Amino acid sequence: MAGGDHARKILRTECVEGYAYNLPMTQAEGSIRRLRTELAQGTTRPSELAKSALAQSNGNDSRNTYLWQNADWTLTEAARAEAMPRASGGVFGDGRAELWGLPVSVKDCFDLTGAPTSCGVKFYRDLHGKATKDSWLVERLRAAGAVITGKTHLHPLAYGITGENPEFGDCVQPRDATALTGGSSSGAVASVQEGSAVVAIGTDTGGSIRVPAVLGGLVGYRATWGRGDWRGGAHLAQSFDTMGCIFRSLEDAPLMASLFASGVGCEASLPTSFAVVDDKFPHDCDAEIVSSLRRAARALESLGLKQSLIDTECWAESFEIFAPIQAWEAARIHAGNFEHFEPSIRQRLEWGAAIDDAELRSLRKRHEEFRTRMGDLFAEHQLVLMPAAPVRRLGVGDDHSKTRARLLRYTTPFSLAGVPVVTIPCSAGGMQLAAWCGHDEALLKLAAAWAVNGMRDLSASA
Repeated sequence: MAGGDHARKILRTECVEGYAYNLPMTQAEGSIRRLRTELAQGTTRPSELAKSALAQSNGNDSRNTYLWQNADWTLTEAARAEAMPRASGGVFGDGRAELWGLPVSVKDCFDLTGAPTSCGVKFYRDLHGKATKDSWLVERLRAAGAVITGKTHLHPLAYGITGENPEFGDCVQPRDATALTGGSSSGAVASVQEGSAVVAIGTDTGGSIRVPAVLGGLVGYRATWGRGDWRGGAHLAQSFDTMGCIFRSLEDAPLMASLFASGVGCEASLPTSFAVVDDKFPHDCDAEIVSSLRRAARALESLGLKQSLIDTECWAESFEIFAPIQAWEAARIHAGNFEHFEPSIRQRLEWGAAIDDAELRSLRKRHEEFRTRMGDLFAEHQLVLMPAAPVRRLGVGDDHSKTRARLLRYTTPFSLAGVPVVTIPCSAGGMQLAAWCGHDEALLKLAAAWAVNGMRDLSASA
C-alpha cells in the first residue's frame, strides 16, 4: 500500500450501518499508540499523516471545524517534525516525544504565531490581528514535534456548552448533521471525529471538554486546575479554566499525562476505591445513561476497586456558586466590549458586572467551603463516578435555552473542586471519572487499565 493511502486508512473514520453517533470507537481505531508506533517504525511519516488530516478537515456539514487553517504551514510543520533527529529511549524507542509527528488541532483561544485568535467571535479576530508569539501550549506542542492542523471552532468566548455560534455557524457532528457537537470545545471534537486530528486541544471551565467528548463518543481529559501555563491563552474565568484534550482511545490516556504538566505529578499508583452518585442525582438523565452508569460501576469493580454510594445533596448549590463567579470574572476580562457579543452572552456579562463586592466575597467563601468538602470526599473514596451529561445528543435547531443549566448541574461540582476528570464513552452517553487535584497520572493510568479490562461491559447494549 502506498504511504499516502496507508495514512488515509489509519486516520479515516468509518461509519457503520445503524451507527449510534456517540457509540465508542474500538480501541484500535485511531489509537495514538498505534499511529505513534508506526511513525517510530517508519511505516508512515508525519507528512503523510498531515496530508491525510488536511484532506479530511472541515468534514462536517457546517464545514466549520476550523476557524483558521493554512495547509502550507501545516505541511511545513510536518517537514520540520520529520527533520527532528531520531535517538533512543522514550515510550516508542525513537527518543521523540509522545505526540511527535501526530496531527493535533488547537482550540482558537490559544495564540499561534501568524494566525488570529478569535475566541469564537469576529470582533476579537479583527481587533487583535495575527499573533506575534506562540502561546505556551502551542510552543510546547511544536517543540514536541506535534503537527498542528489548525485552530478549531468554539462557542463564542468559550462561554457556552452547545457549540452554537451565530457568527461562524453552529458546529455539527461529522457523523450526524442533525446533532450539535456540544461546546465550548466544539471544533475539537469535530476534528477528532472527522479524522483531521488524533488529539484535539481544548479547555474546560464548566464542562467544555467533558460534554463534547461524551456527546461525540470520544475520550476527554480535563487536567487539574492550575496545571499548565496560560501565557498566550485567552481566559474565560480564571478560577475554573482548565486545559484539556479529546482523543479516541482510553488506552492512550497515560500518554496525555505530560501534555499540560510543567513539572512532575503524583506517583501513579492505581486507586483502590471509588464512589458513585446515588440514584437521586441522575433523576433527569436519559434512562439508557443511568444503565450505562451502573455498567460502568461494575466495570470498575471488575478491576478490583471497592464501590461506595454517596449522597450528593450538598452539590445542589454548585451551579449557584459557579455561575455568578464565572460571570463576574468573564465580565472583567471582556469589559467595554459587551455590545459586540450575542444577546445571551451579553446578558450574562452584564449580570456579572453588576455583582458587588459583598456578594462576591460570599460566593468566594462558599466556593472554598465546597472545595473543602470535595477534598474530604476524595480523601475517603479516591475516585468519583457519575454521568458527564444527562442526554445523549443536542439536536440542531432545538430550543437550548435551558440546556446550559441542565448540563452544568453535572459538571460544575468537579469544576468548583478543580479536579482532573477523564470521560468514558459508553454505548449510551458517557461517564466522567474524577480524582483529587494533582492525581492526573493515576487517573489516566486507571483509564488505560479500564480500556483493557472494562470496555466490553461499557459498549454492550443495555
